Amino acid sequence: MGHNLAMAERVIPLVDHRSRPLRPAVPATAAAAAMPATGELYDTRARPLRDLRISVTDRCNFRCSYCMPKEVFDKHYRYLPHSDLLSFEEITRLARLFMAHGVHKIRLTGGEPLLRKDLELLVEQLAGLRTTEGRVPDLTLTTNGSLLARKARALKAAGLQRVTVSLDSLDDAVFRRMNDVDFPVAEVLAGIEAAQAAGFGTIKVNMVVKRGTNDHEILRMARHFRGTGITLRFIEFMDVGATNGWRMDQVVPSREVIARLQSELPLVPLSPTAVGETAQRWGYAGADGRHDPSLGEVGVIGSVTQAFCGDCNRARLSMEGRLYLCLFATQGWDLRSLLRSDASDAQISAAIAHIWQGRGDRYSELRASLPPDQGEERGRRIEMSYIGG
Repeated sequence: MGHNLAMAERVIPLVDHRSRPLRPAVPATAAAAAMPATGELYDTRARPLRDLRISVTDRCNFRCSYCMPKEVFDKHYRYLPHSDLLSFEEITRLARLFMAHGVHKIRLTGGEPLLRKDLELLVEQLAGLRTTEGRVPDLTLTTNGSLLARKARALKAAGLQRVTVSLDSLDDAVFRRMNDVDFPVAEVLAGIEAAQAAGFGTIKVNMVVKRGTNDHEILRMARHFRGTGITLRFIEFMDVGATNGWRMDQVVPSREVIARLQSELPLVPLSPTAVGETAQRWGYAGADGRHDPSLGEVGVIGSVTQAFCGDCNRARLSMEGRLYLCLFATQGWDLRSLLRSDASDAQISAAIAHIWQGRGDRYSELRASLPPDQGEERGRRIEMSYIGG
């Protein structure tokens, strides 16, 4: 009964950011347009640009309540026409310019990115780029897994290195309620198996934990993926956008998740693998109390209760070329108009530098002192489905 009530929340009407005015992306002076890319670009808080998340579509075949609730994204919802989306060549051009400023990692997101036709062609183009150190970029993708079984081999052959699959429950009834399109969990698990068979060495599973909806599945999920080589990460239910009916009392803090796990599965803390990593890592302990690599690890992403703004190095590019500097952003910059004008690479590169150098975003750190949304459009945060998680 409690699960059904949690799934039946009233949501707030969507504010369509796609029709809102954008900040101009072109630097004001000719001198700015001549700024060379050095591979080291910092914002106002000395945070480097390292991670670019690219949304390739605004469409998704799921209607998860915390992301694209059916009450808002119904059959009448108007998606962007294909001509408004960045082409693969435009995406690759921008990615190359971002990499000249120091980006090492590129994550493809959506919506559901595997709904974008021939996505493996974009992967192949991006895999042909090189960082300022001459290395292949860390190229990864986040998916709901529904189409992964049929796409895994082609994506791996094209150069995709890692896959992250969103999976919020192993209980089929709970999973079907959460995706709200009656999609069976078995098909997502088949997609994960296909990714393993295709040779992906790193596969992660993300579980958004919502109290009263799926938090009873925490231990079951951990038991299922422990020792499989797949890293399970628990994500706090976040106040992204304005349509998911977010309430603080539905957030299961990361520290509580770890406590529940340790009640049955001993864990030891692990060091971050990279600066700016969103997840806190915990390894499963063996009989000697030390991390047993054969058992694997879990991660917790506590952006609500344990803000990590201080070393956030991520930029987000929407499917039609709008640049956002925070998952909780309210406004973006238009790069598509530059791409589709006569702007040179140097001018677009300078625009990227100009935007990042002015970045001061730290929403999660300020959350406790910020006033709640008053329903004014200018204050509404961008929807997670629009720029990926």
